[in-house]
Amino acid sequence: MKLVADAATRRIVGAHILAAEAGELITESALAITHCLTIEDLASTFHPYLTLSEGLKLAAQAFNRDVAKLSCCAA
Repeated sequence: MKLVADAATRRIVGAHILAAEAGELITESALAITHCLTIEDLASTFHPYLTLSEGLKLAAQAFNRDVAKLSCCAA
């Protein structure tokens, strides 16, 4: 998963998802873009642990933190 954000506004402007369930996950990214959500908005939204949707949260958090330290599974 990869998120693309505007550097000035930090709004999410794009997403790339390559996963078996990408069709299920892309909806959240599309809503984030449509409703002008920021990286912080997505990172602070509840995403259940150990689900594919948690990947979007980790992608948003990776803008500000080392992704290798965000999850037990991100090594």
